[in-house]
Amino acid sequence: MTRYAKYECLKVEIEAKVATVTLNRPQARNAINQVLIRELRTIWDDLADDHAINAVVLTGSGDFFSVGGDVKAMSERPGGDVLEEGEVHDPMISRRGVTRQLELDKPIIAAINGDAIGLAATHALLCDITVMAEDARIGDTHVSRVGLVAGDGGTVIWPLLIGINKAKEFLMRGTLLSGKEAERIGLVNHVAPRAEVLAKARAIALELANGPTWAIRWTKLSINQILKERVNLMLEASMALEQVTFATADHKEATMSFKEKRKPKFGQA
Repeated sequence: MTRYAKYECLKVEIEAKVATVTLNRPQARNAINQVLIRELRTIWDDLADDHAINAVVLTGSGDFFSVGGDVKAMSERPGGDVLEEGEVHDPMISRRGVTRQLELDKPIIAAINGDAIGLAATHALLCDITVMAEDARIGDTHVSRVGLVAGDGGTVIWPLLIGINKAKEFLMRGTLLSGKEAERIGLVNHVAPRAEVLAKARAIALELANGPTWAIRWTKLSINQILKERVNLMLEASMALEQVTFATADHKEATMSFKEKRKPKFGQA
C-alpha cells in the first residue's frame, strides 16, 4: 500500500485482488482540482505495476461520484480549477489522463454512486463496465455550464457509446441523464439502487479478478484499440479548441453567472 500513500485526493483499498479507488474530496462533492486531475493520471500506472491487483473499482466518496471541474475557481482565471497560478496549459497532460486509463490492461468497473458531471463523466465512461445509481445523474456540461468545448474526452467516448447525433445533442445541451435513462440508451451497463451500486460493481470486479487473467486483459486491450484510434483522431483537436474557448466572452459569462447564481446571458460582445 506504500505506493498509494502519496495520494491526497484518491483513497485506494485492496482486497481479494480488487483495488477500490475512491475520489475522495467529499467536502467539495469530489470536484476535480489541481491535485486530483494529476492523481487521475498517475494512478493507472501504479495500478498497472501492482501485481496484487487483477481488477479495479472506481467510485466516489459520499453522495457524489464527482461534479467535475470547480466552476467558481474557473471564474477567478481560465483553468483555475485544474491549473496552478502561472501554469501553461499543456494539452498532452490531459491526453495522458485519457490514454493511461485506456492502457491499463486490468478491467475497471465504475461504481457511479452519485452525480457524475463533465470530466468525471468522461473518466466513468472510459471504464470497461459501468454500474450507476438509478437516481444519480450523468452528463457533460462543458458547453452549457461553462461555455467550453467538451474537449477532454467527452467528444471521444459519448459518440462511441450512444451514436453521433445523440452525443451531439447531449454534449451541446449539457443534458443530465438519470441512471435509468443512461442504461436505456446504452450509455451505462447496469443500474441499481444507490445503496447497492458499490456492491454490484465489486461483485463484477471479483468475478473478473478470479477469471482467466490474460484472456480478460488482452480482450480488453484489443477492444480498446477502437477507443485509442478515436483518441488519436480527435483528442488533440478537441482539447485545442477547448483551450481557445477559455478566452471567449461566453466562458467568462458562464463562470461569473454560476458564481453569482443567475442565468447566463450568452452571445454578448
